[in-house]
Amino acid sequence: MKQSRSLGFTLIELMAVVAIIAIFAAIAIPSYQNFIRRSTTAQAQQEIQRIVTLLERNKSRNFNYLGFTLTPDPFVIPIGSTGDSVKYIITVMDGTDSSRPLTNAAAAGQDYIIRALSTDAKNFSYVLSSTGLRCKKIGKTISYNCVGAEAW
Repeated sequence: MKQSRSLGFTLIELMAVVAIIAIFAAIAIPSYQNFIRRSTTAQAQQEIQRIVTLLERNKSRNFNYLGFTLTPDPFVIPIGSTGDSVKYIITVMDGTDSSRPLTNAAAAGQDYIIRALSTDAKNFSYVLSSTGLRCKKIGKTISYNCVGAEAW
């Protein structure tokens, strides 16, 4: 006579597999998020340096920074993104009066200041100026004078 055997998995075996998958996910997801943050930070730094090159080119032609237009303004990273997919917002302002863009007729135009604001509270925001000010701060805000920020 044949004995009947149960085929399949027991509840304990399934729970063990789910627990192992949860452990892998708990390790992998934060690592992936950190990788994405570092990637967008590197892209923001590259774009800031590219904008500096454009600003210096403008100064060599016009002997000041007046009239420099960042296209599009404000500049976002990733380029062309909108809404929740925006990771950084980059603006260029007059170094003497950071409330005025370089296209403003009242701007002095002798210095510039670039600010890259992160939309992620766990990522760095950056400030760079033509006077040598370079700072970064974790969070969605950073002042133009780098209060509470560290050098980069």
